Amino acid sequence: MSKVSMNVTTTFHGNILTDIRIAKEAGFSGIELQTPKLFRYLDAGFSAESLLPHLEGITVTGVGAALDAERDGEGRERFLADVKRLSQVAEVVGAPIVQVCTGPVDWNVVKDFKAGRLTADDARYRGTLGLSDADAVSAVARNVRDAADIAADHGAGIFLEPLAWSNINRCAQALRIIEEAGRPNVGLAVDTWHFWTVGDTLEEVAALPKELISVVHISDGLDLDRANDVPDQSVHRDVVIGGGAIPLQQWVDAVKSTGYDGWWASEMFSTKGAEGDLLEVARTIRGLVDILVS
Repeated sequence: MSKVSMNVTTTFHGNILTDIRIAKEAGFSGIELQTPKLFRYLDAGFSAESLLPHLEGITVTGVGAALDAERDGEGRERFLADVKRLSQVAEVVGAPIVQVCTGPVDWNVVKDFKAGRLTADDARYRGTLGLSDADAVSAVARNVRDAADIAADHGAGIFLEPLAWSNINRCAQALRIIEEAGRPNVGLAVDTWHFWTVGDTLEEVAALPKELISVVHISDGLDLDRANDVPDQSVHRDVVIGGGAIPLQQWVDAVKSTGYDGWWASEMFSTKGAEGDLLEVARTIRGLVDILVS
């Protein structure tokens, strides 16, 4: 069987236990556990250990995500605290990797910045907007280095996912961050939506060292004007997998050409798909991903 994992966005409105059950019933061999569902479960007073009976028969392929990886000051401490919390969960459930993402998570901040509407007194988090590329890369690399050390203490690695609307959003930047971080347990997610949306190419993916690819997220999206549009997940990712504009088979084949033999995870942010029967949605998506990666 293919190494197909269900990211819990596939069953968008479920809770963590429902997601695990659905993933198993739908035939996924792995599951990628994610916040806010994961933290919500823990914050309700349940322990990570209490997940173990539910996880019998399925592999936890990763946990995430610690967001806004470039934060400094008190924000940096909160970021690293999230990394530690996720790493502790990873150790308990046997997950090999912990996800970190660039920011700001709020794409509306990026829209306002690029339109000149983000004033100096605007209190919203803006990440590395306005910094030079080199300074922005270094800010992420510094935190990724410390995050990797925390994860290593719990037997895990870190995988970086640059978000498409962030100014740290390209494959080439991720590779520089990994090099500058200088830790052997850091890799990246090849996410078909983020890569395709920002204009990264199949050739760039095919040139990746396979050992740097921690996971492949298979996610579809809608076309956009890359020169003028800020990617908006609520608009440009609002489609079921297989119903969008991304040539998913080409992206899968480009990854395969590297020799990658790891996990493929389904991710979906379709408002219509999220309102379907959770099990039927999961079964349909699992079948589609199986066809793509087989």
